[in-house]
Amino acid sequence: MRKTHYLIVGILSLISISTHAIDSQKIAAKHPIIADKPVPGFFEGALLGNGALGVVVTTRPDAICLHFGHNNVWDIRIAENNKEKIGTFDEIFTKAQTTLTGLPSIYHSSEFSEYLKLTAENYQKPYPRPFPCGTLLLGFDRREVELLGHTLDIANGLCTVQLLKDGKKIALRIFTDMNKDQVWLSLTDNQGNPIPSCFNRIRLIADPSTPNDIPHYQIREQEKSLGYFQRLPYLEPHLYDIQKGHAKDKAFALDLTTNVSLLKGQRTTTLGIKEDLADMERYLDTSETPFYAMVSLKEGLAEDTSLFTLPKEKITTNSYIAAEKASMQKWSEYWKCSGVSLADNDLEKIWYRNLYFLNCSVKAGVTCPGIFANWSYGNIGTAWHGDYHLNYNTQQPFWVTYSSNHLDKNIPYVDLVHHLLPVSRAWAKEYYNMRGAFFPHSAYPVDMTMHPYPVPDWGWEVFETPWMVQGLWWHYLYSGDTDFLKEKAFIPMKDAVMFLVDYMSRPDAKGEQWGDHKYHIFPSIPPELYGLQPDFKFNYDTQIDIALSKFIFKAYLEAIQILKIGKQEKNLAGQVNKILSGMPAYPTYQSPEDGEIYVSVPGETDQIVYNVPANMTHVFPGEEYGMNAPEDIKRRLENTYRAHQNEGGNDIVFVNLQAARMGLLDLEKFKRQVNYATLPNQTVTDAVLQIGGRYNDQTDYFYMGNMGIWFENFALPVVINECLMQSYNGEIVLFPNWDWKKDAAFTSLRARGAFLIDATLKNKEVTQINITSEKGNMCVICNPWDGKKVSLSRKDKKEILSGSKLRIKTDPGEQFVLTAIE
Repeated sequence: MRKTHYLIVGILSLISISTHAIDSQKIAAKHPIIADKPVPGFFEGALLGNGALGVVVTTRPDAICLHFGHNNVWDIRIAENNKEKIGTFDEIFTKAQTTLTGLPSIYHSSEFSEYLKLTAENYQKPYPRPFPCGTLLLGFDRREVELLGHTLDIANGLCTVQLLKDGKKIALRIFTDMNKDQVWLSLTDNQGNPIPSCFNRIRLIADPSTPNDIPHYQIREQEKSLGYFQRLPYLEPHLYDIQKGHAKDKAFALDLTTNVSLLKGQRTTTLGIKEDLADMERYLDTSETPFYAMVSLKEGLAEDTSLFTLPKEKITTNSYIAAEKASMQKWSEYWKCSGVSLADNDLEKIWYRNLYFLNCSVKAGVTCPGIFANWSYGNIGTAWHGDYHLNYNTQQPFWVTYSSNHLDKNIPYVDLVHHLLPVSRAWAKEYYNMRGAFFPHSAYPVDMTMHPYPVPDWGWEVFETPWMVQGLWWHYLYSGDTDFLKEKAFIPMKDAVMFLVDYMSRPDAKGEQWGDHKYHIFPSIPPELYGLQPDFKFNYDTQIDIALSKFIFKAYLEAIQILKIGKQEKNLAGQVNKILSGMPAYPTYQSPEDGEIYVSVPGETDQIVYNVPANMTHVFPGEEYGMNAPEDIKRRLENTYRAHQNEGGNDIVFVNLQAARMGLLDLEKFKRQVNYATLPNQTVTDAVLQIGGRYNDQTDYFYMGNMGIWFENFALPVVINECLMQSYNGEIVLFPNWDWKKDAAFTSLRARGAFLIDATLKNKEVTQINITSEKGNMCVICNPWDGKKVSLSRKDKKEILSGSKLRIKTDPGEQFVLTAIE
């Protein structure tokens, strides 16, 4: 943990070197999220968060509600049944060879179908899942107060709920403390002056989805405080003693503290009957004291005594101001990391809003977010357990961290890899009888002793193993941090490599039966498409298996040179080099309409409707091809992109990023797609685009929109980054997928090699390029001035450079400026 902290501090200190020509916080303030009416729905509310705690602010005509969630708070129970019945890979592979021949599908074998049910049984349980942490309700008398709407300022995370009282506008200011898991509230007049409460009741509500088979919450209160404690059992209900509990039980406490007294009382029903207020409902003292409140969420082991006590701090004007000032400073530091200024207002808005959501939902030292991050209520945020899906969902949100210069946001992903490493190693050894690690298809942030989804369809996706560790190598490439490579990245990378070497060296994966001397990846499953097929049709040499295996093999070979451990790794490196020289070719198909195209797996045609763009993964995430590909390959890539059909849902970042890498992205079309999938809260959901894949004319095209807040789509700014600057192959290219008729500028976009780049495009010309070299690597930048000579200004001297590619030797921490010589 101390080492992780060191890495983050080092990154942030280097960030401060760069010249910030763009006031990104000021630009962010231009893109607030506004509702001009009450918005009671979860997906209409304002999203707040500090990377750990998440809050959704919804408004009703008679109340304001804050729904709480937290990345660390989960129902941690897990089912791990049938271990002894799962068998080994060799056993199931042999069974598939002998029982699935000639069948329409694997489900037409009763024996195999029963086995599929057996292996999926644990996943059918409702747990593990994110555990919603309750709601704060502030009610008011509609005869006296009217709710007008709210404004969320993404520049500083301040949500202002507008109210009307006695004909005058007043406002409830709400923000999440960026340093502590607290939310602060203050009521002000139209000039921002604190005023007394306009609320007639306040209430904490435990989440309605709380299971009946866990201990009931415990209420505690004082004159100005009210809260509850919720225990989260470690064991499944049939194993759990609800009276004794368990030493590994988790818990959370949601506590409200105000500066006015909370009063018990009664209400009169419509029938004129007096009844007590609810358990955690109170009236507010209507004194003339300006109204402040603070809600804290504490979480940890249930035996932690601090969870049992209400907060002791007093809520005052000064404490509110101090918390607000500290949080505003955190937002200021965040926006200084990078920025864009675009003539295209829609793209600029997409960039800033999604980086706002990213900062709210993830940070170092906290559990890596699942599919729906840290916002949940009821069953919202629990689809697919809200877990980690390792065939793109888990990786995608972190793609934005590298070029956007937020490497600290990638640390939770790094920690997740290490969390999964023990169970992945055990699965490789016990199920496959192989070295290294095989990463599971689905996983949870809880204690696991077996593969959570050992089903031989998606559970046999080999590419997920190299894909899971790829982000560690990217972190090194963009940071240049050799300590990180040595201590955090190399071991998981090597584990993935060892498994792939063993898997591809099996007699079943090479030999005379293949009619060649290649090392095949067999069996495997292309992502989100066919599953396991009888006779293993579509279950070998998938494009993404080949692309990501190549990627991690090459990364491993480069890493051992950087770490100077070539002698120690000689045997494995030799095996890797041998396999690399014998990798299968990427599968292709001759399309009558589009010419030769790439397909995701041998035997596929041009009529496939994909779920993820599996036929262009050698462009991204494989990073083998791009705009600089040889002409024959480039033509094939263009044909493939033109022929590609995607059903939607898992494509909005993925396929558009691939297109940007090829220089083929239509940004106007991209904006329209984002607009189509945007919810009222301005997050982008996974939305269906067409039939022909898994969907039909009766499909609700927005069925995934009510499942939760899709964390993966906060990566949308990376698409824009790749249009402004690319560096994936070690060469920096400026504005490669941009209309040069539109002005654009960016500051501190991070390039491979640990460079921070500032550049401005104005009146169809790049005016100036500022570069900071953090690690002193060789900087290679493609000349954006059509072959003109270039002035290099560094320290007290100038140089003249020329050529289509400018190669600049740099020193650590050095800054220099490039301009065209007319």
